[in-house]
Parts: sequence; C-alpha cells; structure tokens
Amino acid sequence: MPRPRSLSPDRLAEATVAVVDRDGLGALTMRTVATELGMSTMALYRYVSDRDELELLAVEWVLRDLDTTAPTGDDPPDRLRALAQRVRDTVGAHPGTVPLLVRHRHRSGTLLRWSETVARILHDAGLDGTRRVVALRALLSYLIGALQLEHLGPLSGPGTTVIAHLPEAEFPYMSDTARQARTVPADDEFAGGLDLLLRGLAAG
Repeated sequence: MPRPRSLSPDRLAEATVAVVDRDGLGALTMRTVATELGMSTMALYRYVSDRDELELLAVEWVLRDLDTTAPTGDDPPDRLRALAQRVRDTVGAHPGTVPLLVRHRHRSGTLLRWSETVARILHDAGLDGTRRVVALRALLSYLIGALQLEHLGPLSGPGTTVIAHLPEAEFPYMSDTARQARTVPADDEFAGGLDLLLRGLAAG
C-alpha cells in the first residue's frame, strides 16, 4: 500500500477510534488501524511506536472537547457534579473507548487537568490531606464504574434479566433489585448515584 504523504496525530487517533467504534476494542491492533488508514502495518510504525501510543492518542482525541475548567458557582457538590457530567457526555459519543480512559488516566493530559480541577474544588471545600485523597479517588471510582456499567455492562442488559429470574427464596433482594433496575433510565441512575456520593463527601 502506498504511504500517505503525512498523517497528523489527530488522523491517527480518529482512525483508531473508528476501529473501536465499529468493531470493538478487541479488534484494535496496529494492523487494523493501518488498514483503516489505507497503509501497511510497517508504514504505521513510522508514525507511532506501538499500540499503546495509539491508545493514548485515541484517548486525547475522544476528550479533545472536554472542558476541564472549574464550573462557576459556590456550591462544591454542584461544581463536582458538573465536572463528572462533562466526562460522561464526552465519553458517551465513543463508549468503546471507556477501558482506554481507565488504562491511560495517569498519562492523559486532559484527564490530569480535569483531576486537578476536581482536587482544587475539594480543597476549596475544606478537604485536604487524606480526606482529599479519599474524596478524589471515590469520585474517580464512581465515574469510572458508572461509565463501565452504562456502556459495557448496563444494569438493564441481559445480565439483569438473568438476575431478575433468580429464585426469590434464595435471592429476594437481588432479584427484586434487578427487576427494578430495568425501569431506571441511565440518566437517573448516574445522577442518583453521584448525588449519594457527593452527599456523603459533604457529610464527611
């Protein structure tokens, strides 16, 4: 295959995300991205050293429009809620890349800037030292978990149907919870869980 005259990082990232969006993360290889770009695998190595580099480019491309600035207002929970919602809205356009965000969260400049804003709001709310560590990690854990559940294993998916039909004598609460879960909209589930967490942080 002829080598394109030039490939920008954005074009490389866009092709990587296109493969994931269409075929899933399991299909992501140097070869599939090269095919997406209309070039040989060896030619792709002239632009990136390995799949890991492609993944990081893809993460930054997915997050390219994420606003990492602090939301206005005086209420820390509202500001944190807005920051979490921004990530959910941004990632929702390319849900297959959620595992990549988890894997590269310590290397992504965008996610680091977002986390810095969160940490500053927590500091302004009076959470420092160990309390800020716990609060930041709790918020990150909720956000990552919620994104994975929503896009990779939703509570309204096939697994929920299986749980809903478990023997009620043995699993009365899980079976009932699963039946209820099928009626909860994704927006309500995300907002409700986040609200519980933020109320807990404020009380702590």
